[in-house]
Amino acid sequence: MSLSDTISLFFGLLFVLSFGYGNPKDLEALCSTCKQIIDNFDKGFEKTARKNFGGGNTAWEERKLSKYETSEIRLVEILEGVCESSSFECNHMVEEHEEHFETWWFKRKTKHPDLHKWFCIETINVCCPKGTFGPDCNSCVGGSERPCHGNGRCDGDGTRGGSGKCTCDPGYEGEFCLDCAERYYSEEKNDTFSLCKECHSSCTTCTGATNKDCSDCRDGYQEDDEEACIDIDECSRDPPPCKDKEYCSNTDGSYSCNVCDSRCAGCKGPGPGNCLTCAEGYKDEEGTCTDVDECELPDAVCTEENQECVNTNGSYKCQCARGYEKYDGVCVQQAGSDDRQEGPAEDSEDLKSENILTEHQDL
Repeated sequence: MSLSDTISLFFGLLFVLSFGYGNPKDLEALCSTCKQIIDNFDKGFEKTARKNFGGGNTAWEERKLSKYETSEIRLVEILEGVCESSSFECNHMVEEHEEHFETWWFKRKTKHPDLHKWFCIETINVCCPKGTFGPDCNSCVGGSERPCHGNGRCDGDGTRGGSGKCTCDPGYEGEFCLDCAERYYSEEKNDTFSLCKECHSSCTTCTGATNKDCSDCRDGYQEDDEEACIDIDECSRDPPPCKDKEYCSNTDGSYSCNVCDSRCAGCKGPGPGNCLTCAEGYKDEEGTCTDVDECELPDAVCTEENQECVNTNGSYKCQCARGYEKYDGVCVQQAGSDDRQEGPAEDSEDLKSENILTEHQDL
């Protein structure tokens, strides 16, 4: 390591300590903050590219624009927009290193156009190049070009933190993410490359893509005569797996139990058309269980004096007729009720008209 690299690393570590960061996750957070600053800086750079210009004297605009493009005014305008006011980490980083932005803006921009690389990686040392990690920016497992051999994520990738260990993508496992996980098979593999594909849904392990390539069948499947894994129809078992007043629905590799319709005493499927027998208060009409209207039966079901029958789904209820109320278990006439109350209810509009007519006659 050269003397200049050593000095840069030393100042970078001082910067980290000044933030109070010490563990890998905090180091990753520093890099994340720096990346966000650079992203917002780039947006501000684009936004101010032709600020306050757009018509009139073109020659005059070009002269003014060339001065504004590299001016301190433009730099200040850009820096003012890189952080949210509530972000302490962002504002602190910008304030601590404002002089670096000035140096890059006036002296380094042409030679080092990549601000993220110059500022975050090489100057304040909070990030690493992509595919590397840790204080010394070591290569991730599998190399910096294809971390984790392209099948996972390197812990700390691009930051000064992390362990460099791989978190493999679905279907891959192992330290180097070159092995196929359970329910995946290897279609192609060498020392630096691995392609794993998913097994058929009926397989636990397999050597290929079809249900005939299973090494072991998953729960809910069994091998047929052709050594293929096929679904077990649990609903065809005797006795059936579901409780009374439930019906069984077979699914791939499993089954479900569902409650019968309330009109059924037992059923083979959903709805009143799949009842084995009808529940009490219902009758079979052309294969569908429908409500029995007990109030229309030849023999009255409400036999107490001054009662009337009201039909309900699957049942009925007896209540006191209009103008009567229950007292000590018996329907008795309400106080103030008359013959009119006992008869059919008059239309409210007719009754209102009658009252108005009576009032006019009194006048």
